[in-house]
Amino acid sequence: MVAWGNAWLAGHVGLDEVADRVESAGGPTVVGDVPLRRHLVDLRGDRLSEFRLALPAPGDPLGLSGPPEFNAAAVEARQAVIAVLPERRLGLVPFVDRRGSSYVGVRMSAHEAGPVRHDLPSVAEADRELTDAMRDATEALAGVDGPAPVRPDRLGARGGELAPGYPARAHRVAALAARLATVVQLAGERGLTSGQVTARDAALRDLDRAIRRALVACCHAILEPSPDRP
Repeated sequence: MVAWGNAWLAGHVGLDEVADRVESAGGPTVVGDVPLRRHLVDLRGDRLSEFRLALPAPGDPLGLSGPPEFNAAAVEARQAVIAVLPERRLGLVPFVDRRGSSYVGVRMSAHEAGPVRHDLPSVAEADRELTDAMRDATEALAGVDGPAPVRPDRLGARGGELAPGYPARAHRVAALAARLATVVQLAGERGLTSGQVTARDAALRDLDRAIRRALVACCHAILEPSPDRP
């Protein structure tokens, strides 16, 4: 939603494409009881300027600046969208919306959000952090006996696809971060002993943080000057 929403605000894609892309990932999407398309139109009418991404984890409120109610909901969901308006910020937190026996979609709860965080990494900074974390995790995991590791280059990227208008470096880093996120997920499913789990978790904690920082930086890249943007 952040990547395609920002591309829409910058004039690279249309409203229908934004809604289609968002709903292709999670199903029909509503904000409160308002369909996504209508909510986006309403936000633009309120002079929406940009979307910001938060990918927090317990102990690491990445992208969040309060208030506590919004932070708690975002940490529980491990993700949130922040719509930046002239006089306020609106925080949107997604959760699974099930109705009856067959309907599955996404419902986003709306919260007042704090100021935009300006201490988040640039794509260049996130790229370096991700490279370093990947190297360190690879070295640490090499000493953990257990099932064979999964190589990132053999995985397709799940998510991480940016919209038209984003810098080439952001596309590359987002794709790598998405592949590595799959590695982190699979590493938790590979039947290690308790001692191996301890070593694995220590190795992957910094990598997970670097992945989240990279995805946030990439989704914000269209908002910042970039030397590799045409």
